[in-house]
Amino acid sequence: MRGRSNATMAQLRRPTYRIQMKTLDLMLRHHPRGDHQHTADYLEALNALEACAAACTSCADACLGEPENLDQLRRCITTDLDCADVCSVTARLLMRQTDAPNDLIHAQLHACVLACQLCAEECEQHAGMHDHCRICAETCHHCQERCNFLLGEISASGVADPESDTAVG
Repeated sequence: MRGRSNATMAQLRRPTYRIQMKTLDLMLRHHPRGDHQHTADYLEALNALEACAAACTSCADACLGEPENLDQLRRCITTDLDCADVCSVTARLLMRQTDAPNDLIHAQLHACVLACQLCAEECEQHAGMHDHCRICAETCHHCQERCNFLLGEISASGVADPESDTAVG
């Protein structure tokens, strides 16, 4: 696949992406305990989370492929990997709709927003020299925006029934 252009590669991936998003959409819409009012918001966040996890993983790998700059890119690699992990966990938690603890979802979205912010800030420091860092920073900003938006939407609507949340103690 090395000889293919970026446009060709994007075309090859599109059907798979559509199938994945359609599957997520169907699962969320048909979940008996799902937050049907915000399905589109969840889907946008899930898409951004998946893209961010992939971009951060790829950026960390690309940074490792820059041996002459490895010392300057160590923090970038760490924040990339942290952000990828946080995004992946956030996506998995968002897919769990049955009795999802509202406090945990909110805390995880806040953690994801912070991880994306820190990663974007670090990648922006290297964006002038490394396109992979520029792309990663842009993707992190988008994910941060989508998670912030979802957080605002589910907080404003009081999605989870506070009486169903269990107190720790």
